[in-house]
Amino acid sequence: MSTPGLAGRPATPPAAPAPELVIARMHGHARRLVWSALLLVATAGAVAYFYDNLALPWENWMLLCAAGVVVLVGTVLPLARWLTRTYTVTTRRVSVKHGFLSRSKRDLFHAGGYGIRLRRGPLQRLWGAGTITLSDGTSPPLVLHDVPDAGLVHEVLADQVEMSQIQAHRDSQGFSFGHQLPPA
Repeated sequence: MSTPGLAGRPATPPAAPAPELVIARMHGHARRLVWSALLLVATAGAVAYFYDNLALPWENWMLLCAAGVVVLVGTVLPLARWLTRTYTVTTRRVSVKHGFLSRSKRDLFHAGGYGIRLRRGPLQRLWGAGTITLSDGTSPPLVLHDVPDAGLVHEVLADQVEMSQIQAHRDSQGFSFGHQLPPA
């Protein structure tokens, strides 16, 4: 049986911990794939031009094999590398996952607090991207390379650290909004 709260209402139950929500999930800026796309177009153009214009028929097969290797190394592998590196910001942590055959994941929790550094080169400024470095002082820095909308991500991370620190302070002080007022 719950004890009556203010004005005879039942006291509120203790607050359950908030669920972890995904704020943003992103890859590095896609401008890194521009050279791969141009290489793919140039390779397709070269194959279209030279195919059946070579002296011997077996040279067509050599042309196709060479084009396949160029496309694999210059287009498919960079695309796979870009797709397999994921940055996730939640209400509790920042996660970096990367790897193709063997995946690795690294987390940095907001409640522990960390320093945020934003570095933007001239091309990154042009595209609105930037490199964000998160450092908690105890482990190696967590680097988010070439993040799109880096200024917005920087602000969100700063807000999440602040909110987590406030919540940790409230939890350590034992604040509960269901307390009764002492009798007057």
